[in-house]
Amino acid sequence: MTVQLGLKRMLVGRPLQTHQLHETLLPKWLALPIFASDPLSSVAYATEEIVLVAALGGAVFLGYAKWVAIAIAALMAIVVLSYRQTCRAYPGGGGAFAVSLDNFGEPAALTAASALLVDYVMTVAVSIVAGVVAITSSVPSLRHDAVELSVGFAVILMVVNLRGIRESGRAFAVPTYAFVVLTFVMFAIAGAQAGAGHLASASTADQSVTQATRTGGLFTFFLLARAFASGCTALTGVEAISNGVPAFRAPKARNAARTLAAMGIVAVSMFAGITVLARVMDAHAQPDGNPSVISQVAAGVFGRHDVFFYLFQGATAAILILAANTAFNGFPVLSSILAERDFLPRQLRQRGDKLVFSNGILLLGGCAIALIIGFDANIDKLIQLYIIGVFTSFTLSQAGMVRHWGRQLRSGLTLSTVERRRIKVARVINGVGATATCMVLVVVVVTKVPQGAWLAILAMGALFIGMKAVRRHYREVEREITLENHDNPALPARNRAVVLVSTLHLPAMRAIAYAKATRPSRLEAVTVLVDGEATARLEDQWVERDLDIPLVVLDSPYREVTKPVLEYVRKLRGANPRDVVTVFIPEYVVGRWWENGLHNQTALRLKARLLFEPGVMVTSVPWPLRRGEVLEAPSDGQRRENLARLD
Repeated sequence: MTVQLGLKRMLVGRPLQTHQLHETLLPKWLALPIFASDPLSSVAYATEEIVLVAALGGAVFLGYAKWVAIAIAALMAIVVLSYRQTCRAYPGGGGAFAVSLDNFGEPAALTAASALLVDYVMTVAVSIVAGVVAITSSVPSLRHDAVELSVGFAVILMVVNLRGIRESGRAFAVPTYAFVVLTFVMFAIAGAQAGAGHLASASTADQSVTQATRTGGLFTFFLLARAFASGCTALTGVEAISNGVPAFRAPKARNAARTLAAMGIVAVSMFAGITVLARVMDAHAQPDGNPSVISQVAAGVFGRHDVFFYLFQGATAAILILAANTAFNGFPVLSSILAERDFLPRQLRQRGDKLVFSNGILLLGGCAIALIIGFDANIDKLIQLYIIGVFTSFTLSQAGMVRHWGRQLRSGLTLSTVERRRIKVARVINGVGATATCMVLVVVVVTKVPQGAWLAILAMGALFIGMKAVRRHYREVEREITLENHDNPALPARNRAVVLVSTLHLPAMRAIAYAKATRPSRLEAVTVLVDGEATARLEDQWVERDLDIPLVVLDSPYREVTKPVLEYVRKLRGANPRDVVTVFIPEYVVGRWWENGLHNQTALRLKARLLFEPGVMVTSVPWPLRRGEVLEAPSDGQRRENLARLD
């Protein structure tokens, strides 16, 4: 235990007391890199996704990439404005789940929640793998280690987030702000180079583009719709701030809304700038992602061997990996809210040593690692599962806000003219957001389901059903154990005690002594005949010690222990159904974690089975072992004294 505790303290740090929760609240400058790293990082590969799809129609269609990017930038602005309204209207957090539950009821709320949970898992997997792609673009020799690198980064992110939200924010603030600053520095240098006529072309500018799909009429529309759907990855993570409003310092809603506005301005500017440079420099996206479009742009502006290029690549890799931190803050909070309402296991609402939802962090990291390994850290495969969940939650959230504002107008008889005008403007903003995101959702579903996104939809459906089942289970348990409409439980007629014994030693004697202290109606010891010689020796010791309780020997021709004990206990219960049978099990308590595997396996199996038997109580009687101490063998007199004391 000491080793485990020491390792935990080294990784997680010293625990915080409950009253210190206010110390973990975030100022705006720290909340930005924590909650906005995902949308800020999405600009690093959103342009690439647009260019990759547009190139399928041939070189001419690459010219449409800028118009697709403009549409996405406009949509991003609409969504940011819409979620600012959500922050103010629902300062308790929960985002799309809270809005949908309040305005549409449980089915819509669980749909939004399942979409968000799947999206958070995808965010971690895609962000980390995209960051590893950025690293392998600079160091091609590492490409074969992509899976191991991705899993390693996921574990590091889990550990850092387990240390607390403020600690993770400080650790991730520098790379996030470095990426933003270096990106705008790149824009400034590129503008100066373009003004002087010296802006270099991308390394793939001479690459020929071959038409790979049909175009014309509906085919052209469908291709552009695919490019638009792929580029909408730039919007992932926008909702995280509305989910995490409680993590902000007071005034929470206002600070969250301002942070969201700052994130929107920076993200739209960066996305537009990278897209413009990619088209001006004629950068082509590669099917395997190497070299990435953003690395081609940076190499053309800074120079392939310039120190700024390596700094930018490092910052890009860092922000892509740290984008997963948005999910590590959003997923645990949302899962705790769902657990509080009994839609997920209640363990997810418990805060850990650092006042974060540790179980949610571990669950998210484990699911993301499984996804990374399952898809071999391939960004092109993972990206196809992305953003369906995002736009499902977007649409439900914004539609719910429209209904929310409508209810406010209908019930607000005392509202002033200014307040009514403000609510009407907010309703229009959310209405436009709901319409736009719904249209995008249709496009995303149509274009991405054939490419594998049906897996994400399947996962959302499974989560929806699972959350309903968890809720139903908790409700059934609540109905069964409630005191309402029930009399106090009747006292059992008798308490029959059974002490399980395999060898006559100090732990067994302590169990017998403790069983006697409970004053049972009848007490007996039970052993199972597995080894004839050992059982005969036990019977001889029983007579020699002159123990005053009967020893029952259960036959076991197949050398089982659990089954004969269960049958015997059931027989006792069957003979007297109003009796209670208490089973006392002596157990070793070891001093080192690795020693657990050497003891108590039979006791654990017995307890696990006996707990399901009605009218049976199971009591463990621990015997702590001296840890690492070499003890002298007790003398006969000491042994008799010890046994007499226990007896």
